[in-house]
Parts: sequence; structure tokens; C-alpha cells
Amino acid sequence: MILIADSGSTKTAWCLVEDGRIKQQIKTKGINPFFQSEEEIQEEIGKGLIPYLPTHRMGEVHFYGAGCAFPDKLAIIHRVITSHFEVTREVEVNTDMLAAARSLCGHLPGIACILGTGSNSCHYDGRDIVENVSPLGFILGDEGSGAVLGRVLVGNILKNQLPTEMKNEFLNQYGLSASEIIDKVYRHPFPNRFLASLSPFLAQHIDVPEIRRLVLESFKDFLKRNVMQYDYNQYPVHFTGSVAFYYQDILRQATQETEIELGNISQSPMEGLVKYHQTVRNN
Repeated sequence: MILIADSGSTKTAWCLVEDGRIKQQIKTKGINPFFQSEEEIQEEIGKGLIPYLPTHRMGEVHFYGAGCAFPDKLAIIHRVITSHFEVTREVEVNTDMLAAARSLCGHLPGIACILGTGSNSCHYDGRDIVENVSPLGFILGDEGSGAVLGRVLVGNILKNQLPTEMKNEFLNQYGLSASEIIDKVYRHPFPNRFLASLSPFLAQHIDVPEIRRLVLESFKDFLKRNVMQYDYNQYPVHFTGSVAFYYQDILRQATQETEIELGNISQSPMEGLVKYHQTVRNN
């Protein structure tokens, strides 16, 4: 059996594969060693995943996650996995960016992008990531992500840049006051998750010109500040993630206005990852 994990800041999708077929899928909370301790990750996997699996004996475990870009963070995930599973062949821990590239491009070169709670991008040569513009997180970067869309939305609402009736509707819908929003952003853990949880308000009002423009400009910022640093004229640009999937009509507009060739758009990289690892095993 092969266990594949695709972990973002908000949730982790686990897929158990047997003989090339998906046997079981489980979702747990997001796992990010950059923000969570080894003990917290141990607890999440121990309580949220292990009790629901039919076996702890795996041929391979492939964990792709946000925050898995540094050796010490990779080591944390590797230790947690090997403490919970008996793995006979391989334990691989790598970035969620490589998961997106393998899922979207397979064994062909291209530019792969993530637009979810956070955002990221890379130039992939069909095997490895050869260029990566640092996403820098939702404060300094993460253009086009759910967290940044939520951040800009909240900023515009609290600074009265949107109609008063829309501001009141937002605060009533989420049951929040201005002081509560500020407290959640500056004092509570995982402010990126909180901000991303507010971004669906944009989808509900996407026909409002100010809202559509907000999303469009954020996507164009992502393309200009990230994708255009690669040799983007030579390759299709693919996207995965909930934001890319649910706002794909605006994403298409953004790529057209920046003269970028749009490739595949998927909601999740998991289906492509299953295909990728099956072809690797067969070769």
C-alpha cells in the first residue's frame, strides 16, 4: 500500500492507494512544521488519522506539505511518520509545491502554481523544481491566495472602501466586530486560516464590480510578481487549489490580460499525485 498526503495550512488530504486504486481518503487538520511543534503534529496524526486506517504497515509514504522546505522541518515530519507507521520501502517528505508540480505536469516541464490558503509557484523540468520564487507568506507575499484575498477584503471593509450595506452584511454574516477581527489577526494562532475563511464572501458577491476587481488584481499581482519571473513564454502555466478552482473564470481573465498561456486547473493535486506515483512504480 502507498499512503499519500497533501498538506496545506488549512487541511491535510490523505489517500491510501492499493494496486493503483484509491482505497480510502481521509481529511485531517492542516499540518505545517513551520507553525506547529513536533508534539502537536504527533497528536494530530495520532488522533485524526491513525484510528481510521485499516493498517499501519505501508510500502511507501509520500508526505507533501506546506512548511516542508527546510531540512529540520522535513526531519520533524519524517520522525512523526516513522513513529506511527511500519514502512517497508520509502518515506518521502517534500514540499506541497513539488506535489503540485508532479500532479499538474506529470513528467513534462511546465510552470505549476498553488492558489489556496497560501500561494506558491515553480518552474518544473519534468522531474525536479528548478526555480522557485519564494511566496513569502500572507504578510509579505502570497498574492492571489485565500489569506490575502481575505486580508484585502477585511482591510477594505474596515477602512470603509466598500458600500456600507456590504460592510454590515459581512459583519453580521460572520458574527464579528472590528475589534474581534483585529484580535484574531494579531493575537490568535493561524491568522492566515482565519483570513482565508472570510474569502468566500468574495465569491458570494463576485458580480459587484469592486469585488471582482479586487480578485482580478490580486491574481494579476500573483502572475506579475511570481510567474513572470520564470521563462513563462515557453511553457503552459498550471494551477491547483481551491481559490484557483472556484475563481477560475477570473483567473482565465487575468492570464489573458497578462498574455500567459493557461494550462490545467484542478481543485486538488491528489488525483494527479496518485497517477504520478503509479507511473513511477511501473517504470
